[in-house]
Amino acid sequence: MLLSGNEAVALAAYRAGVALGTGYPGTPSTEILERCSALGGRAQWAPNEKVALEVALVVAFGRGAALVAMKHVGLNVAADPLFSAAYTGISGSLVIVSADDPGMASSQNEQDNRRFAVAAGVPMLEPADSQEAYDFTLAAFELYRRRRLPVMLRTTTRVCHGKSIVCPVPPTEAAESAGFHRDIASRVMIPVHARKAHRRLRRKLAEIAKYSEESELNTLVEGDRSLGIITSGISAMHVREAAPQASVLKLGLTYPPPLKLAGRFAESVGRCVVIEEGDPYLVEQLRTAGVPVEGKPEMYRLGELDVGRVRRILAGDTRAEPEPPRGKLPELCKGCPHRAVFAALKKLDCIVSGDIGCYSLAALPPLEAMDLMVCMGAGIGMGLGLRHVLPAEQARRVVSVIGDSTFVHGGITGLVEMVYNPPPTGHVVLILDNQTTAMTGLQEHPGTGLTLDRRPTGKVVFEDLARSLGISNVWVVDPLRDRANFERVLRESLEREELTVIITPTPAYSRQQRKAKSEYHGRLRLRGVRRCRRLQNMMCKTT
Repeated sequence: MLLSGNEAVALAAYRAGVALGTGYPGTPSTEILERCSALGGRAQWAPNEKVALEVALVVAFGRGAALVAMKHVGLNVAADPLFSAAYTGISGSLVIVSADDPGMASSQNEQDNRRFAVAAGVPMLEPADSQEAYDFTLAAFELYRRRRLPVMLRTTTRVCHGKSIVCPVPPTEAAESAGFHRDIASRVMIPVHARKAHRRLRRKLAEIAKYSEESELNTLVEGDRSLGIITSGISAMHVREAAPQASVLKLGLTYPPPLKLAGRFAESVGRCVVIEEGDPYLVEQLRTAGVPVEGKPEMYRLGELDVGRVRRILAGDTRAEPEPPRGKLPELCKGCPHRAVFAALKKLDCIVSGDIGCYSLAALPPLEAMDLMVCMGAGIGMGLGLRHVLPAEQARRVVSVIGDSTFVHGGITGLVEMVYNPPPTGHVVLILDNQTTAMTGLQEHPGTGLTLDRRPTGKVVFEDLARSLGISNVWVVDPLRDRANFERVLRESLEREELTVIITPTPAYSRQQRKAKSEYHGRLRLRGVRRCRRLQNMMCKTT
């Protein structure tokens, strides 16, 4: 089968009998859960990654197999349950997919989440292609079910989206039937239990470290002994092309790493170089254990590696790299309803505290109408901070802007903060409700009233939520159909020293197109069914 890494992970999870796949959409991980659902598995979007991991953890408590998928910054949100999940005694299996984004193709940073595995004490596997994405996902479910530990599957953009041949083997173990047994000492993380749990965790990691020395997840490619390369993940593919004659130790189980195996490999070659994207994670692990290896120059820490950059690292080339050709800056779609909102904000000279989403493109020309944007859900809190500290006439110009999916993900607590600690000048929050998670491909969320597979479900009504918190000035205004009224409401809200929430219910243009296309194909299918029935009737009469 020709599959992307994300599709391969989904197929392996489905064949492993995963009881539930959950997460929050975020490039480059989004397609995993969508594919799980398309295959017939049970998959759902959670409001955010923390909730997703909490739900999945308890599935594993009930002897089920659970998969949680998120992009690298999503693991920041899920870090609280992650660190305690490693202490607990799960009865089933729990695989956490962290899809890193070296080079920041669609992210606000390029953090290296291999650090999370070490800090949280969870085993980590790193596939290099789609075949390994499939194999390592199965291995994660089967191996670590026995050890009662969650495992992190760390992928990167190229593995997630690149396609390669996969020969899917069936799982060797059948999924267990769900059931709950009481284990208070392992699952109630009060200090007296957690202290013992931490010791258990370290013993388990020591056992896995011994296993990693002989694990088939780590592979040795014999070659010229004058140059040895230790690598992992997608970097291994670049290494094989850049230095085909070299001896290569490719690590699939990178935490705990096979330190003795790496030490023997380093001793067997004349020169040993570590090639890895991002932080010098493997270099630090190996050098701490006394393994003499070379790392890459600091300049190669940034961005993705490729064959050319690997050749430069091996040659010790630290000359400045050529600047990539400048492309056209991204901008909001021509038919985007957010354009009218940001045009009004710019016209009124507002100080805009923005958030993660496609509307962050309003910070670029030609609009240049966003002043702050740091992380998901921070737009309301940062706007409040400015309101608290700026002189009154400047503070009244501050507006927080957040999208509908982002509001559900991380903005609700900001609204609670606004009510609990209101600035003297009040505050204005704009919820840009385009009724989808637009930036990652038009996924559903709790504010759309549809599940991942687009079945009707409960819906969070933003205006009702705002009023339930005690905010009396709540407006629902369409900035496209009623632009003058939108500007009037915004201007008056800025002049009041009160708390105000303005919701702009404007479906994304691309979502409208998809709906129209779906309805069109639905009509075609209906016509096809009717035509088939007429043909069947005619054949019956003829017979």
